[in-house]
Amino acid sequence: MSETGSPATTPDAGTVSVLTARGLRENHKSEDIRGYDFRQSGFLAPSELRRIRQRHEQFIRALAARLAMFLRLEFSLHLSKLQIAGYQKFIEGLPSPTHITLFKTEPLKGIGLLIVPPRLGLTFVDRLLGGPGHMPAESHELSEIEIALIDQVATLIISEWCNHWPEMKGLQPSLLGHENNSRFLQTATPDTAMLILTISGSIGEQSEMIQIVFPYATVEPLMRLLSPSLPVSDAATARAAKPKWNPEFNEVKVPVIVEWQGLKMSAGEITRLKAGDLLALDPACAANVQVLLNHIPKFIGRPGTCVGKWAVQVTGSINSNNLT
Repeated sequence: MSETGSPATTPDAGTVSVLTARGLRENHKSEDIRGYDFRQSGFLAPSELRRIRQRHEQFIRALAARLAMFLRLEFSLHLSKLQIAGYQKFIEGLPSPTHITLFKTEPLKGIGLLIVPPRLGLTFVDRLLGGPGHMPAESHELSEIEIALIDQVATLIISEWCNHWPEMKGLQPSLLGHENNSRFLQTATPDTAMLILTISGSIGEQSEMIQIVFPYATVEPLMRLLSPSLPVSDAATARAAKPKWNPEFNEVKVPVIVEWQGLKMSAGEITRLKAGDLLALDPACAANVQVLLNHIPKFIGRPGTCVGKWAVQVTGSINSNNLT
């Protein structure tokens, strides 16, 4: 029996017992249940995703122009998808074979991935060798010369990406290596959150998807730079502004009192004082007096005489907030 008094049902094979939002248990088919990784839920807030999407849309427009000039060929690009996924899930979904370029952008942490389909890579090679840049019907394993030519395009892509982060000074791209099978990639832990940028590239009527992948360690400092600074409130501005003297107070009379500190006597000793008695003062205390303005201590001074009259030379100020 369940706690509510109704008989508890035992899930059959292929079903899972699920606790609903109302506190009731129901049996659902296992294929209807989707896994959710709570570790990835807080990677980027919706507002951050919007800002980083806008920045990458600017990057793609500039990249399309640079590639068209570099290849001397009409080459269109547009952002197809911007998503977040775990590293293991992403690499398991990559086709094999494919051409993966490993890169790093100093001083940012983490290793990024540039995935170029072999057919598109061979199109780049054909164009760089003076061909028309037609996309082949089938791909083959890339040779070292073909990889070296594709690296020219990869360097251009990563360099253009770095140029679109002027907030981060001194970004330097570097290619680390290549891989044609995602099963051998070990650039991050399986649960690392990855920002995946999917770009649709078209030459004529043929199109392929280029992917640029960044780990969280790479994107995190850039997102801090994209976060808008908090506006300074009027109250804070007023506090920061230096107060101006009102000349109307120039003739206001303020009582000034100078007194020593540090001499203490009992009430009985005070009653026995008579003319001619000497009071012993601490030399350190006698050399410093307090100047009170309207009975409030404001300055510290050194006593003396000036033109035959008692005088005080101001040597410092007193913060009234610290007085006890």
